[in-house]
Amino acid sequence: MSKLISKWNYPTTVRFGAGRIKELPEVLAATGIKRPLFVTDPGLAKLPVVASTLRILDEAKVPYGVFSEVKPNPVESNLTAGIAVFKKGKHDGVIAFGGGSALDLGKLIAFQAGQVRPVWDFEDVGDWWTRANSDAIAPIIAVPTTAGTGSEVGRAGVITNEETHTKKVIFHPKLLPAIVIADPELSVGMPSFITAGTGMDALAHCLEAYCAPGYHPMADGIAVEGIRLVFENLPKAYANGKDLVARAHMMSAAAMGAAAFQKGLGAIHSLSHPIGALYDTHHGMTNAVFMPYVLAFNRDSIEERIARLAAYCGIKGGFDGFAKAVIKLRKELKVPHALPGLIKGLDMDKKRKGLIADMAVVDPTAGGNPVKLTKKAALTLLENAIAGAV
Repeated sequence: MSKLISKWNYPTTVRFGAGRIKELPEVLAATGIKRPLFVTDPGLAKLPVVASTLRILDEAKVPYGVFSEVKPNPVESNLTAGIAVFKKGKHDGVIAFGGGSALDLGKLIAFQAGQVRPVWDFEDVGDWWTRANSDAIAPIIAVPTTAGTGSEVGRAGVITNEETHTKKVIFHPKLLPAIVIADPELSVGMPSFITAGTGMDALAHCLEAYCAPGYHPMADGIAVEGIRLVFENLPKAYANGKDLVARAHMMSAAAMGAAAFQKGLGAIHSLSHPIGALYDTHHGMTNAVFMPYVLAFNRDSIEERIARLAAYCGIKGGFDGFAKAVIKLRKELKVPHALPGLIKGLDMDKKRKGLIADMAVVDPTAGGNPVKLTKKAALTLLENAIAGAV
């Protein structure tokens, strides 16, 4: 593990390496945070990894508060409750600790606590982010404990509108954490299901960023190496959760996916978002289910690019070989091949399918798909994912 220690400033400062969580008090001082709110999820809050981290703060005599009312798909009521705790405790920054849900909500608490407009006014649409009072955004430290969303290096947070059952992406440059502690030891206790789901989320980010139209060779290069790291290390991390080298590489791949998807995402995400909002499914696992169906749908526009990608990853057979490798990886990780395997008792009528298709085509990620996602196409992809027909 000695070689897997570094310090990055792209896209933000990342203190990477096993054991670096011990530097948390130093990181707080570097960002000027004197009274942090520690935001995590309810499951993680009960585990030793949180207790040991809070002990580090106690030993450094850092006063802090804890908030853990975070759903797997965070909703506005979670945000409202978190802001109330932030203000009551007179906190001046946030430590976002956990997987994508805790990271996103922690970032949004730091962002929204000082705003006077509703959070929906800052959706990632045009220049809506300029509506925010930048000076009122509290500093953020991000500590990922999973390897998937890459939210620790992202300038956005995802939150579900409970009234409309739609996921919204809230964007602002200052949502990018000031410093990240990426310590693979924190991910050792992840259950295999979460390892698989978050890892496939990282793969989806890298893959869709690479396939998105437009010119961004930096994002492409990062995405390609991220994909290679996932194929080589996710099965190892899944099979042996204590494999620190595999965990470290997966933590890198997750951050790389989020750095790359500034280029764009696509139909995997635009279909996954409404499914997650309506059925409360695990986001990464939902992406994993949709992946081969969207890959096949986009084939005519990405075949040459995927062939280059396959060659780089050491996968023979061009596009077909890569598509088979994705399905093989899903099988290794026990990813359901079709939506009924993900959602028990799934009984989706025509009206519900139409609603999901309508939500998918207006999702912000749909515009990054290499083939235009029409309602008809979204319905076809949904039907394929239900039937398991690639």
